[in-house]
Amino acid sequence: MPVLSVPSEHLGAPAPAPLPPLKQVRAGLRRATEALAEELALVRPGGVLPQWSELEWRLASAAAVAHGVAPLLHRFSTWQKVEWRRFLDRQRQHVAERHLRIEALLRRIDAEFRAAGVPVLALKGAALHGLGLYAPGDRPMADIDLLVRAGDADRAAGLLCGLGYTEAFAQWKHRAFKPAASSAVAGLGEHRDTAVNIELHTHIHERLPTSIVDITPMVFPSCARSGLNPYPSNGALMAHLLLHAAGNICSRTLRLLHLNDISLLATRMTLADWEVLWSSGHPWWALPPLQLVARYYRNAVPAAVLARLRRGCPWWLRAAARRQTLTRVSCSDLWLQALPGIEWSRTPSEAMRYLRHRFVPDEESRQERQDMARTQLWLQGQAWVTRSHGRRLLRRLAGSVPRMDTLYVVRKALEAKD
Repeated sequence: MPVLSVPSEHLGAPAPAPLPPLKQVRAGLRRATEALAEELALVRPGGVLPQWSELEWRLASAAAVAHGVAPLLHRFSTWQKVEWRRFLDRQRQHVAERHLRIEALLRRIDAEFRAAGVPVLALKGAALHGLGLYAPGDRPMADIDLLVRAGDADRAAGLLCGLGYTEAFAQWKHRAFKPAASSAVAGLGEHRDTAVNIELHTHIHERLPTSIVDITPMVFPSCARSGLNPYPSNGALMAHLLLHAAGNICSRTLRLLHLNDISLLATRMTLADWEVLWSSGHPWWALPPLQLVARYYRNAVPAAVLARLRRGCPWWLRAAARRQTLTRVSCSDLWLQALPGIEWSRTPSEAMRYLRHRFVPDEESRQERQDMARTQLWLQGQAWVTRSHGRRLLRRLAGSVPRMDTLYVVRKALEAKD
């Protein structure tokens, strides 16, 4: 089938150098992604240096960046190739320097929210750092995620504006804030000067794929104090990481970093912590991400937890989870999928709602796409993004369409100077 050629240049910029054949890029990304997962999970410690071509090493750097694990690989990769080590060194240094800015901003947020009497929860990456699961420089954080009560949302937004932020856009999951004076930094991977954006949440929920799963009562502390709060338990943090990963699997945007987060937290979990997952019903959505963690991080997830989750997971989702690989549910699979996440539908009527939404998106979905096209660097100047929904559907029917986010990072990896 024909392959759509989609340019990734900025408007008015010269055309970039042509890419290698996309089938070759796709195969190289898959090979690199699975190898990086094994390397990070220490499946084969002290492994032999892969005998890859220069293109394959470039694709490995693209995969490491896309999956957020380049700084971690600085510590755990055993591959002694000069260019590879130099790339990992740079990535870790940028993340370490940016982390200092993030810590300073979190201290300011804590002070401002405490003075205003507003309880707030710092989510995911900030919480994992707070537990000591990562050292500064290990884990990149694209932004700071904050959770407040719905009644405090406008006050919280005002406090963020007082810290020099402006609201960029709002969508069903969160409100996004960016520094008033900031610009995107183009390049491969992490950069110390990248703006620290903030996402303000009032709920912890995901659409899987159309029905909403909400675990906010499980996550927000019942006796929260003013200022920054921790999660009420490791089990609550695990529930959030798993639901977030489930949403990313459903949309085919999972990252290796997500699996690493879950595997590290699992080492701190007691049986009581795991019980939190069942505190508000059966967490059917937790099986696919935990099964992927178990695939790459052996012995990280108790067998009894997996067995219990299987009993309440729909059989078709359970079957799909058995076959999933990191590549298949992430941006490392170069081709866009026509119906990503349909296997998460729990009833025929839910599947029909999903299909209607795919073919006739609602106003909210169209607005989300416009916000993405306006704010995401990798979508700037993309003709594909500005085409009508009908034309994009016809293109997918006519041939394989590559992902814009993947093409962007691949181009940056090929352009990078050692």
